[in-house]
Amino acid sequence: MIDHRLLSLLAVYETGSFTRAAERLNLSQPTASQHVHQLEKELHVHIFERVPGALRLTREGDIVVKYARRMQALDNNLVEALAMERTQVTSLTVGITHTAESNAIAETLARFVNLRGQMSIKMITGSANELFEALKNYELDMAIVEGSVSDQRFHSVMLDTDCLVLAVAPEHPLAQHNMVTVEELKREKLILRLPDSGTRSLFISALETHNLHLNDFNVVLEIDNIATIKDLIRRGFGVSVLPRSTCMDELSKRKMVALPIENLTMMREINLVYSRDFGHPELLQDIVRCYNDLSGGQQSKPVRSGRGLL
Repeated sequence: MIDHRLLSLLAVYETGSFTRAAERLNLSQPTASQHVHQLEKELHVHIFERVPGALRLTREGDIVVKYARRMQALDNNLVEALAMERTQVTSLTVGITHTAESNAIAETLARFVNLRGQMSIKMITGSANELFEALKNYELDMAIVEGSVSDQRFHSVMLDTDCLVLAVAPEHPLAQHNMVTVEELKREKLILRLPDSGTRSLFISALETHNLHLNDFNVVLEIDNIATIKDLIRRGFGVSVLPRSTCMDELSKRKMVALPIENLTMMREINLVYSRDFGHPELLQDIVRCYNDLSGGQQSKPVRSGRGLL
């Protein structure tokens, strides 16, 4: 149902070439070029500009591509929804952050699939900002992210709360402490998440409340993958500030020790976020129930909009 000119536009954008786009769509190169030219004429914009050896989006072209992707996602959702209605098979696309991937969320979704029977889930990982953008474009049905949700376009239900701790190996001298001070932390080799992670942003915000800066610490490694960070901690290459929820397996097996950092309060919510027009509230309640059963939590979590209870 989507306009064939938009399909040509997206193929050119994704391949970086009119020729490769035409090959993908089984069109002639002049036809693919004409489709993009027709869009430019209709919208009164230039979508691409030629640079040596490549095509580059103009600022207007970037807007056109974003909306084209959104329309393609809606078109795909319509086809899938109709197919599901005919076959009675339900599927969801769920976005999770890298932190969520390392805690009980993946197991929760696996239990949810077992509970629902004929259900399939596609899990996509990314930063919170990437997941929110995918939600806006209808590329995700829901996302599980850390931190509060302020965007009024979304509703949310709080699954849990989490806190950041200092994770150290059991053999590390600090493992015998009940708490670590900031001055003690400054003397350690820190292995941190990448700058765009929510975990790192929360740590930096906590430091700033005490007029501290990350440059005051000895950051030796920056890594995106939490499993890699935990492995390096266990092998004695440094310590890290991590969400406690991501370390539960290691803590229960005494492969890691988690310590609070004196005077640094680093609490945050874990929220299940979805668009206002998501039409299956019973699925949300089942996911919450599976999470509570897994975590042992019994508290009923209210479904909320970005700023308050519904």
